[in-house]
Amino acid sequence: MGEEQVQRRLAAIMVADVVGYSRLMGANEVATLSALKAHRKELVDSKVAEHQGRIVKLTGDGMLVEFASVVSAVACATEIQKSMHERNADVPEDRRIEFRMGINLGDVIFEDSDVYGDGVNIAARIEAVARPGGVAVSGSVRDNVGNRLDIGFEDAGEQTLKNIAEPVRLYHIDFARDRNRLFAANRSPANRAALVRPSVAILPFLNLSNDPEQEYFSDGITEDLITDLSNVSGLFVLGRHTVFSYKSQSADPGQIAKRLGVAYVVEGSVRKSGQRVRINAQLVEGASGGHIWAERYDRDLTDIFAIQDEITRAIVAQLKVKLLPQEGQAIEQAPTDSIEAYTYFLKGREYRHRALKSNLLRAKEMFAKAIELDPQFARAFVGIAVCDTRLRWSISDPSISVDDILKTAGRALEIDPSLAEAHAARGFALMTADRRTEAAAAFQRALALDPNCHEANSFYGEFCITYGDPDTALRHFTRALEINPDDYQSSSQVTSLLSSLGRRAEGEKYGRLTIRRAEEALARFPEDSLPAQLTSTALATVGDREGALRWLERALTVDPDDVIASYNAACTYALLGETDRAIDQLEDSLQKDRTNAFRRWFRNDPDLDAIRTHPRYLRLLEVTQTGGP
Repeated sequence: MGEEQVQRRLAAIMVADVVGYSRLMGANEVATLSALKAHRKELVDSKVAEHQGRIVKLTGDGMLVEFASVVSAVACATEIQKSMHERNADVPEDRRIEFRMGINLGDVIFEDSDVYGDGVNIAARIEAVARPGGVAVSGSVRDNVGNRLDIGFEDAGEQTLKNIAEPVRLYHIDFARDRNRLFAANRSPANRAALVRPSVAILPFLNLSNDPEQEYFSDGITEDLITDLSNVSGLFVLGRHTVFSYKSQSADPGQIAKRLGVAYVVEGSVRKSGQRVRINAQLVEGASGGHIWAERYDRDLTDIFAIQDEITRAIVAQLKVKLLPQEGQAIEQAPTDSIEAYTYFLKGREYRHRALKSNLLRAKEMFAKAIELDPQFARAFVGIAVCDTRLRWSISDPSISVDDILKTAGRALEIDPSLAEAHAARGFALMTADRRTEAAAAFQRALALDPNCHEANSFYGEFCITYGDPDTALRHFTRALEINPDDYQSSSQVTSLLSSLGRRAEGEKYGRLTIRRAEEALARFPEDSLPAQLTSTALATVGDREGALRWLERALTVDPDDVIASYNAACTYALLGETDRAIDQLEDSLQKDRTNAFRRWFRNDPDLDAIRTHPRYLRLLEVTQTGGP
């Protein structure tokens, strides 16, 4: 490395990182990455540029920034933290992303694009002792700023910093005035706390029935409690897939609360015997591990909806959350009057979570039995519609007609026009029929009714890829992944989209997440080849050729005749640069495609970007556009 590349000069160095980053990532990796990316894009990068700073390096949870002016460095850090205080005002305290910042003025060494030296080391040590949401500066910074900025400094005295020989005088920037302004309307601790929604995790209720086959029932009770509490605007409730990762674990509720980053945990058990049910439930405070509330319900099975209502209202009351009138009505509204129909619905929903063809068909049987018992059971109609859309689109089953799916979804909407999942299933059916305008309207209606509907976001993401809108697809797949962090299929799509949009480093992060989640899914359901297929494409994206080919071989061994396996093999080979093998597999998948789903999909799939100019691909594209085989 040439000597002319090394320079020494006086510079202001700002070091920042995220407070409690490991805890936030452990609670919800995807939501944390998405929020951090949004803060950088919408706030941090623009502030650094505005104050003529240069981001020297980024770490997973922080950054190192160089400024020629110490005043600019302090102004930039102060403005970022003030904005972050405002952004976090309505975010649950244990879910906030807060920065800790340290600034030092000193002699640094510039070599190529990197900086190092004592000036940098001291800035890093100052950052480590800064307050959450605060900025700490060295005495040299304080002296140079003087009175040139409208901020106050709190003298922290001389501090001995780790691995720094001499003590350093430190100052904390005083943000009290800004906090007072932010909460000026009501400064009392109780009312300030009211601005923050209590965060709750509903852990999977234990099945204490003698029959292990009753597991679906206890899981169903848990899922319905999550749904009911999620509809209370004053609460922040973790989703099903996040909490179900703790199923059958014997960890202390306080420890689980800490890992998940929530203030409260609900745990319980279900014992179903004949026409009687016993449910135990308790609310635990995460910080102390102490029980705030506990109750046992020993009732007839016909009282199951009343029990769920009572548990929900008890939790809301204990957490002193105000229940809006429409929220109270939603909680009281039972999905069906038939307990037997509800039981079949819970069985069907459990099968539907495992998206194998055999499980989807079994789920449809359960939903159909629920409808026989209660023809007004809207959620059961939605269940069939969702299964059918997935069977037709992903499994390429032509025996399921679009008209039939639309009738099923339409029946659900006649019973309950506000069911977002029904609108989403209707949109997906319209998409498979290439009725683009109607499909988009259905998806948008679903998202307007419930922005947190997983099906609406993931289906709409697929719609956007099909019709060549990668930016919107990325937004909806990312949201689907935030709602369900175990959704390796959405994670795989995010990986591909980021890479195709030139954001390769971000894409690799999601690629590694896809690999982890898909491997977990494969361990649970080894008969399903889809996790292995998507692991192979993710490994190809991150550059692991040997691993990609190994996992692809496994997928094709399990499902050699599957249309999706052939298609994902084409994607893997394209990402690895094996053009002819990719097009061979693409031709094979299009021959197997009996519903024309992949004929529209492959034209805009980012995984195939590398082969788009090949003559064989262009011929294949021409044939599919003219309706050939």
